[in-house]
Amino acid sequence: MIYMLEDEAGIRNFVLYALRSSGMEAEGFETPSALRDAMEHELPDLLLLDRMLPEEDGLEVLKKLRNAPETRKLPVIMLTAKDSEMDKVEGLDSGADDYIAKPFGTMELISRIKALLRRASDSHAETERLEIGGLCVYPSKHEVFAEGCKVTLTLKEYDMLLLLMKHRGEVFSRDGLLKEIWGYDFAGESRTVDVHIRTLRQKLGSCGEVIETIRGVGYKAGDEPVD
Repeated sequence: MIYMLEDEAGIRNFVLYALRSSGMEAEGFETPSALRDAMEHELPDLLLLDRMLPEEDGLEVLKKLRNAPETRKLPVIMLTAKDSEMDKVEGLDSGADDYIAKPFGTMELISRIKALLRRASDSHAETERLEIGGLCVYPSKHEVFAEGCKVTLTLKEYDMLLLLMKHRGEVFSRDGLLKEIWGYDFAGESRTVDVHIRTLRQKLGSCGEVIETIRGVGYKAGDEPVD
């Protein structure tokens, strides 16, 4: 669901029509108080927010949203006739995720909405945990737990574990891991991968068995630890 706070009925109805024609659910509101009433019943996936509004300025509305726990991460695109660089900076610094000056094209608006929704979805996914057996990784917190105990890893060890767990079941060659984690491709350095895998397994204890060696190929994160 997309909400739009815009006091000009012509603009509001035109944008809502374009969004609905693109297969999106959308509702429009003329005043901040009407928006707040709607949010008490249902929070949107994204808000289109006008800058110049009755009752209070759009920036004040945005600041209140960012200060409330339930809407702190709500994706917000500001739509405004104020298109100077300082206006854009002020809007973005106040917490807007994107800033589009009027007049704007509906195709560009829809494209930006979809892009922001994708980013928000990816960000939400990062807050979730990755879990295999007793091994848990919390990407947003950069934390690893093995059988309930927190494990301290080096940056490369963590990056390697996260990559394997994000792509569980997928086999990575040593050269592939070098390229993904260290950023270079040199077969003579493949021993670096083996050393990091060994120390990573040791630190994870029994959960280290989640990382499987595929002989002659490389490594993968299995579905469950090997008994």
